[in-house]
Amino acid sequence: MAGGEGGEKSPRPRLRLRRRLRAACLPRPGCFTVSAADEGPSGSGAGERDGGASRPAPTHLVVTVNGIVGSAENWRYAATHFIKKHPEDVVVHCSGCNVAARTFDGVDVMGRRLAEEVLSVVECRPELRKISFVAHSLGGLIARYAIALLYENATQIDSHEEHEKHGTEVSNNQPIDRGKIAGLEPINFITFATPHLGTRSHKQIPLLRGSYKLEKMAYRLSWIAGRSGKHLFLKDIEDGKPPLLLQMVTDYGDLHFISALRSFNRRVVYSNICNDFIVGWRTSSIRHQHELPKPQNFINDVRYPHIVYVENPKVQDIDFSDSMIYQAKTTSEMEEVMLKGLNRIPWERVDVSFKKSRQRIFAHSTIQVKTYFFNSDGADVIFHMIDHFLY
Repeated sequence: MAGGEGGEKSPRPRLRLRRRLRAACLPRPGCFTVSAADEGPSGSGAGERDGGASRPAPTHLVVTVNGIVGSAENWRYAATHFIKKHPEDVVVHCSGCNVAARTFDGVDVMGRRLAEEVLSVVECRPELRKISFVAHSLGGLIARYAIALLYENATQIDSHEEHEKHGTEVSNNQPIDRGKIAGLEPINFITFATPHLGTRSHKQIPLLRGSYKLEKMAYRLSWIAGRSGKHLFLKDIEDGKPPLLLQMVTDYGDLHFISALRSFNRRVVYSNICNDFIVGWRTSSIRHQHELPKPQNFINDVRYPHIVYVENPKVQDIDFSDSMIYQAKTTSEMEEVMLKGLNRIPWERVDVSFKKSRQRIFAHSTIQVKTYFFNSDGADVIFHMIDHFLY
């Protein structure tokens, strides 16, 4: 069994979660759901149905996930504009299960909370058919863990669903090529300024300005961020297991991290190229240093003035084996393994620059328009995401 919760021994955690939540549609403090069909935000994430409403209920669930010491409110601007532009298509659930100090509890613990919350929303909305995730900062790692819990491969779906519906042999008339997430078709998996490679490597925390002394100090003081700090700095080597972030670049035990990511139609990383003092460009864009685009190749799009580069997804032939996550010992070796593991699947990369913005000092928050008053310059980045979203 992967993850940091050593006492967890159930071989089928997602089925256990389903049983616990089968009849539950309970309010969750802090989360909210935005849907045009619900006539505004719903504090419980379930919403009251209007039996006589002419507007059809949206079938695409978009789950937003906040970063460290954040809250569901951080995604309100994006959620509102999702609904304004596509009221018939999406219902946006802004997760509230990992807020404030609870974001120090570790990626695995928070991933389980998020998985439970998603299942409760899906249980209350039987009309849902599709699911997407939009996450900021640490929330991207939380979402990656959660989807591994919620993932069911095509074989499981075929056998379970057909047996329940017909009690006969599985039909091959409509084969399923990919798995599902929480029983829904996975569409978009999008992260904003997420440290996919952790924060241990050189210059991955720009605030420290590449100082090896300060980086060593940050490594020693990572306990301040609790178990989340241990995971981000790759310090959670226990019982012969590799660090959690290395586990998460493969299908580890019963948690199919890579298979879950691969099941989405589209995977996108939005990254700040500068002025993000929390998360570095390499770790958020899942690139080597030499792969970062050069300024002479930047674009100038008047529709999205802060989008400076877009790299289309490409399939790479990468030499990778699961044993690599055990063999990596040094910081550089671990980063290389994570890069290889994650780049086995195609990613769309969108690079963002607030260098000329008066809000550039808040780039880490501006990229998601965390608070409109301080981060409004990031609105074009949110519009870029919404305009290119697969519905």
